[in-house]
Amino acid sequence: MKQQKNYFILVLILGALSTISPFSVDMYLPAFPAIAENLHTSIPRVQLSLTSYLIGIAVGQLFYGPLLDKFGRKKPLYAGLWIYIAASVACAFTRSVDALIAMRFVQAIGGCVGMVAAQALVRDLFPVNKIAQALALLTLVIAVSPMVAPTLGGYLTAHFDWHWMFILLAAICGAILFACKWQLPDGADPERNLSMRPGRVARKYHEVLQNKQFLTYILVGGIAGAAPFAYIAGSSDVFINIYGLSPTEYGWLFAFLAVAMIGATQLNHVLLNHYSNRTIVITALCYQLIVGVLIIAGVSTGFFNVWMLIGMMFIFLTGHGLSVPNAAAISLAPFSKNAGSASAMMGFMRMSIGGIVSGLVSIFHNGTALPMVVLMAGCILLAGLVLMYYYHTTRELYTWRKKDPGLSAR
Repeated sequence: MKQQKNYFILVLILGALSTISPFSVDMYLPAFPAIAENLHTSIPRVQLSLTSYLIGIAVGQLFYGPLLDKFGRKKPLYAGLWIYIAASVACAFTRSVDALIAMRFVQAIGGCVGMVAAQALVRDLFPVNKIAQALALLTLVIAVSPMVAPTLGGYLTAHFDWHWMFILLAAICGAILFACKWQLPDGADPERNLSMRPGRVARKYHEVLQNKQFLTYILVGGIAGAAPFAYIAGSSDVFINIYGLSPTEYGWLFAFLAVAMIGATQLNHVLLNHYSNRTIVITALCYQLIVGVLIIAGVSTGFFNVWMLIGMMFIFLTGHGLSVPNAAAISLAPFSKNAGSASAMMGFMRMSIGGIVSGLVSIFHNGTALPMVVLMAGCILLAGLVLMYYYHTTRELYTWRKKDPGLSAR
């Protein structure tokens, strides 16, 4: 019984670490109009604070991997969490949108240590036959974040000042830091001899990028996975300012649409019993592109009301839970070594592309839903073109089917 309790506490702490950044992204989305009004700026400028956060996550992941190996798990973890807490408090007291954009970048640099450290600690603390089970539980905890965070953010925006959102984030991180200090084991020993020279680290990342399959599928997964970032960046303006939902209603809407991605992720486990990763990726991209074109047509002609748009968005976002995990699995398959560097590079690419796309939503903002939905469909189209180019230049699709036709539809 005690062992089960300790297992539950450990998974809960690791899950909480993994949700710091997703929670930080999702919670303040309903407050975009309120922040813009309070800081005397436009919603597109506020959206740039989301872009800076995503870029911060991308950059931070590249550095924390080597740091966690060199100095052990806890020292970099504590440092990152303290940076996050300080930056969250600074966000709460900021009086300009430029300061908010800058502090959100710093906040991301600190907060992204949670997801990197949690993955490393799973490998450290669980026996081999329990790792998959632990990761599945972590995924379940993380999946709750996009359902709870925006709903909570909507209520905070409706009943309190938006500044309190960042105070709450600092307090939550403080509680996680306390739990880590008193309940989390140390994990693997520090690798004192590990070189932290930038040249050595860069060469490792360069090595993994030389693998054409890896490079192709991190681009496919990163570009296709950026479509939800376009939705995240533009949805509060679209549904609150254009379609007239309240911040509270928007929070519930965000939670509802999150079910599409979570449900598809669970469906993916069933589909993998019958189809290969490649088949699922290609099928998901095709149907997402068709739905994306229909959404653009419905929005541009004014045919869609808010409920029709929500329904079509739900169908579109299910593709995220099918294409992205399978693209990630294919991209990491070639590596028996350097898997850590490959994982960090994959996270960097995914968040970088997401940051760029969220920034484009801000740049092309025109008071309609078109920039959001066009960029969502555009991401899927570009991902498909990258995959087509890869198959055209390598002829892998033909070779792969000829060698093992059962992989495509067993």
